[in-house]
Amino acid sequence: MIELAAVFAVAGAASNAVGTAFQRKAASASSRGGLRLLAELVRRPFWVIGMFGVVCAALFQSLALVNGPLALVQPLFILELPFALLVAAPLMHRRLPRWGWWGVGGCVAGLAVLLIAAAPHGAVNHAPLSRWIPALLLCLGGMAAAVLLSGRDSSPARRAALLAAASATGNALTAALLKSASGTFADHGFAAFLRSWQTYGFALAGAGSVILLENALQAGPLAAAQPALTIGDAVVSLTLGITLFDERIRTGWWLVPEAVGALMIVGGVVVLSRAVQRIVVVPVVAGERDLAT
Repeated sequence: MIELAAVFAVAGAASNAVGTAFQRKAASASSRGGLRLLAELVRRPFWVIGMFGVVCAALFQSLALVNGPLALVQPLFILELPFALLVAAPLMHRRLPRWGWWGVGGCVAGLAVLLIAAAPHGAVNHAPLSRWIPALLLCLGGMAAAVLLSGRDSSPARRAALLAAASATGNALTAALLKSASGTFADHGFAAFLRSWQTYGFALAGAGSVILLENALQAGPLAAAQPALTIGDAVVSLTLGITLFDERIRTGWWLVPEAVGALMIVGGVVVLSRAVQRIVVVPVVAGERDLAT
């Protein structure tokens, strides 16, 4: 089942990357805002394809979390970053600098080393309320503290990093709540799913995470926000998996390759974050822009 969870997680990362890329492509062809923008986008094929990708990503993530550990599934969503570059760059007529692909390789190779060495296992889908209460208090408290510390007096880079860290914590909490709610659906059906507090918890946590992410991207450079977002999600997810769902990873000498893999991921994310800011615009072929509409 762990192998199946990994397949679903990779499919979710790819679907989310495709969905986001197509949505941005559709939105880039409009100058409207607010509800008028939404009313225009729902009539565009690219936007519909993008929404289908996002819905599929949520479904794949739920299936992955039901079948495998949170400590395995969430780190695999790091692959969304290189997937997004592979899809969005040609779609948006952009070209990543050649050295940026070293970042892609670092992320993928580091993730493989980390997960093979850690071998997350032993997950359950439910946790008692006595575990949920401290987990919720710590996550929500950490998010609130990060938002407060990111006051207007902070530098743009520090503000972006803190808001991204808060968003990453929210993402991890959302995944934990989604895992529990999905487990309830699988074990007891749709009626029990609707009665579960975790169902409404992951919806609220997910919405809060998206708002924090948008503010982080607006506050400062991507090179400051992306590492905090990517690494923070994986670290908090690992912690929640161990404390809530009795997940385990290998320790002892396995900690050495795990650390190496983590450092490779950090290096890859930093390289990619810097490379994205140096993307080259590729000339658009006449008439091709109309495809987005």
